[in-house]
Amino acid sequence: MYQPFRSDSVSKIVLNLIIINFLFYLASWVVFKRFHLNLEDSFALFYPESYDFRWYQMLTHLFMHSSAWLPGGSIFHILLNMYGLWLFGSKLEQIWGAQRFLLFYFISGAGAFLMHWLMGYIGITSTSPILGASGAISGLVMAYAYLFSNSEFMIMPIPIPIKAKYLVMVLGGYDLIFGLFVDDNIAHFAHIGGMLAGLALILYWNKTKRDTFF
Repeated sequence: MYQPFRSDSVSKIVLNLIIINFLFYLASWVVFKRFHLNLEDSFALFYPESYDFRWYQMLTHLFMHSSAWLPGGSIFHILLNMYGLWLFGSKLEQIWGAQRFLLFYFISGAGAFLMHWLMGYIGITSTSPILGASGAISGLVMAYAYLFSNSEFMIMPIPIPIKAKYLVMVLGGYDLIFGLFVDDNIAHFAHIGGMLAGLALILYWNKTKRDTFF
């Protein structure tokens, strides 16, 4: 059995990821204030056909978040994502170890942007650029729900506990409905892609008893 997780603890890799995300956020603010440049134009992930696409954006977009000092931006984007990274990621890193956790995190992120691209190519969503860690974190939520399905959470402001296995269903259903029918400038199918990639990797590990693809 897995050991109980201390709610006040944060694992090493998760802490480093949180620090890197906030460093990107701080750098975006400094560059914008000093040079009037928006780093999102360089480090968000554009579609491959876009003139602004660069290969490194497939990695850098995971550390970029909407800037509170730009129109439509909000600090809650990074705060919510980092809270989710801490809440779900620390326990997973504790049981998997650093190498396996990082592999899972980035493969979930890759699944997220691949799903976003696919939905854009077939015309279901827009081909606008994406940024943020929520796709990779959605994979962490799926992994947590798979491994600790009966763990309970409180979703504020509703004071009713919900088990992890139902939480991931609610989040997945929400992203599916809003992704299909609501234009709210959120990459909902990226979240779904992160969940599916995370689930596929866990099932692969369980079947092969391996920690990597090799």
